[in-house]
Amino acid sequence: MITTDIKKAKEALINGQLVAIPTETVYGLAGNAFSQIAVEKIFQLKKRPHHNPLIVHIKSAEYLSEIAREIPPMAQKLAHHFWPGPLTLVLKKHEKIQNLVTSGNDTVAVRIPNHQLTLELLQQLDFPLAAPSANPFGSISPTTAEHVYHYFKDELEVILDGGACEMGIESTIIGFENNQAILYRHGSLAIEEIEKIIGPIRYHTHNNETPKAPGMLTRHYAPKTKTYLTDDLTSLIAKFDGQKIGLLIFKNPVKSNHVVHQEILSSAGNYTEAASNLYGSMHHLDKLDLDVIIAQRLPDEHLGKTINDRLERATKNG
Repeated sequence: MITTDIKKAKEALINGQLVAIPTETVYGLAGNAFSQIAVEKIFQLKKRPHHNPLIVHIKSAEYLSEIAREIPPMAQKLAHHFWPGPLTLVLKKHEKIQNLVTSGNDTVAVRIPNHQLTLELLQQLDFPLAAPSANPFGSISPTTAEHVYHYFKDELEVILDGGACEMGIESTIIGFENNQAILYRHGSLAIEEIEKIIGPIRYHTHNNETPKAPGMLTRHYAPKTKTYLTDDLTSLIAKFDGQKIGLLIFKNPVKSNHVVHQEILSSAGNYTEAASNLYGSMHHLDKLDLDVIIAQRLPDEHLGKTINDRLERATKNG
């Protein structure tokens, strides 16, 4: 059921069911983070591997002490500047947080989402919400309630409809080791904005075996259609002569008789707009029965880094 009724979502969550919730980044598949049964349902419905940890969503910064401990001053500073918002912090976990949520790690990923409906819902609950993206594992993240319904149909009792997600790409994930901030995942908050607050950040490589945070696997966010990423659109288009080609372009359309459809992320060349449109454009291209999707690499700066990260992991070949 797609609804805007918070009461229905609250009731379902209290009864141990899963609910799709809107956030400013993407829609989340939410369950009671303190309930082993609810958390296991998340992994099962998504077909998500158990070694890939979940993000815990909380109602306020004051509630953080219920989830995490030994919170470094650097983390407190970032929370003060960017919460509610698209920043996830990886912190030493509180004993209340079960190993299933953290995939056995002694740290927990936590954030406050910046969406009025979900914040109102969290305020009415006496537990936090574990909520990865509301899509089958590895597929394109959902940015509308309709995307969620397309994936799960009637497997979800409640899909809380908060409209299209404003930011459109998952949160940026930052952890801390030896008093050093570490980037675990590029996201909707540009690294440059974080570095203005705390200084240089060290980058952590992807990890498929024992990820310390969500979103670290090398393959993810992928359409069903074969997808390629390139700096040279013209040459790659020529390689697929005679096939149905869809393009995912940053700002300037391409003149080509071989292209069936083009999705322009931002005709103004605006990174924020491009990020907001990315997954919606990927969903649209994936429905067109194309032979191939060719995506254009963006300039590697600001949110262009995040978009490139998602496109690299969506690439099935090349």
